Amino acid sequence: MGGRIDAYIDIASLYSYLGFLYLLKDAPAYAANNVQVVYHPVLLGAINHASGNKPPFSLPAKAQYGVFDTRRSCERAGVPEVRPPPDFMKRAMTVLPLRALHYIQRNFPASTYAAAFHYLFYRFWTPDNADLRDPDVLRSVLSEAPAGFSGGKASTTGSAKPKPLFTAADVDAILAGAASQAAKDQLTAATKEATDRGAYGAPWLWVTNDATGVSEPFFGSDRFHFVYKFLGLPYQDVALLDAPPARGGKL
Repeated sequence: MGGRIDAYIDIASLYSYLGFLYLLKDAPAYAANNVQVVYHPVLLGAINHASGNKPPFSLPAKAQYGVFDTRRSCERAGVPEVRPPPDFMKRAMTVLPLRALHYIQRNFPASTYAAAFHYLFYRFWTPDNADLRDPDVLRSVLSEAPAGFSGGKASTTGSAKPKPLFTAADVDAILAGAASQAAKDQLTAATKEATDRGAYGAPWLWVTNDATGVSEPFFGSDRFHFVYKFLGLPYQDVALLDAPPARGGKL
């Protein structure tokens, strides 16, 4: 048993956000089964362009259905407060925060990187739809990111202010790093790697089973039961019950 999940995700992809939340929630179980999970920031717009794909909302029938699917999916993932930002197509050009994440990935612990990714997702999709394209907004968001962030909550002791995830010097370094050629090249390389592995959208999961040496792609935030089976992990599938669960007797 053991393997690796390479998750290619973009902040501007709602289903990347939901897939990320599931991967993050199950991180202890993956670690217990020797499965490494690696998050790769990629530019979804470039993947769509390379593959000839189009956003679901560009097709009226898909857009109409998407209203229902988005609500159901967000409720199931525990983020019913999600809402798309205004001027979505403009704000979806998340090049700057994605480059910042590549810098963070290479210069900070994995736990800090995951927390930063989580907080940027959260601020893009909730509660005030931060425009992360703006360097000043990105600086503010990174500066206020709390350590121990968990879906709108942070680890605190009593009424103490949450410890920041980054120092002021860290934020300066991250913004400078995001503007570097190295970060630009890293985002380009990660996006190309995803398309080379067949990606036509996000989240795109490239999963490797160490025991068999076989790798396969999985698309979307609701295919994890297939991933578990492919990796040979113990899991409980969704099952329809023959009868409603018994209710306790009345007092």
